[in-house]
Amino acid sequence: MSSVSPAPRTVLVTGATSGIGWETARLLAVRGCTVIVHAPDVMPGRDALDRLVAAGVDASRLCLAVADFSRLDEVRSMAARVADGHPTLDVLVNNAALVAPEHRTMTADGNELSLQVNFLAAYLLTHELSGPLSARPGSRVVNVSSAMHRTASISWDDPHRAKRYSRLAAYAQSRLALTISAREKTPWTSVSVHPGICDTALLPLYAHEGDPAADGAQRVVRLCDPATEVVPGAYYDRTALSPAAPVAMEERTVRRLRKLADQLLAKAA
Repeated sequence: MSSVSPAPRTVLVTGATSGIGWETARLLAVRGCTVIVHAPDVMPGRDALDRLVAAGVDASRLCLAVADFSRLDEVRSMAARVADGHPTLDVLVNNAALVAPEHRTMTADGNELSLQVNFLAAYLLTHELSGPLSARPGSRVVNVSSAMHRTASISWDDPHRAKRYSRLAAYAQSRLALTISAREKTPWTSVSVHPGICDTALLPLYAHEGDPAADGAQRVVRLCDPATEVVPGAYYDRTALSPAAPVAMEERTVRRLRKLADQLLAKAA
């Protein structure tokens, strides 16, 4: 009696050209997953794939997906291409993030840059990929957040912080929003994780030195593994289940954020 091997799991990792995202893609591919590597542009994307292959990853396990998250139309287009090429998606790792600029910067869609790239794009991508994420039981969304979400508040009446802008406040708000969004009720399981302070492009916001990016990636990959039991909507501090900021635990806040995100996306559509 012959046994049928299970199909390889398919994972999309955003912000996968460097740092924790690149290391996450590498570790998942080495474990046998088909990994969709997201890049903001074609050239850094191809470079990331070349470095993954040079690091020992089987090229047949890698696909490239390109979208500039400061342009929501590109997020929608990428989601459509991913869904067309991969009707089943087992894991989405929302890792892409940037440091909020020193001066308030607005995208062409009319959103503060870090709010859009660090939260709105991930929210939109997740919902646009609801078909592939619902195709097989046990799928997961892992939001790579930050302990800095604890210092944040959502500026409900001024989410783009036109009245009072601070790069740290804008960045922390985007991380809080991403953490809250993991608590949405969906057919898949969502969690958020602070991967630790790591030596990546975001390090200057936190400290002078940090763990290797590969260490942070290990903590992300652990939550992608179906063998790791997770609590839906939970927040993990590295490997430990940890209470998120109190505001993130309120159902009313989850509903309020969803309404705000939908309004901002509708304006940009």
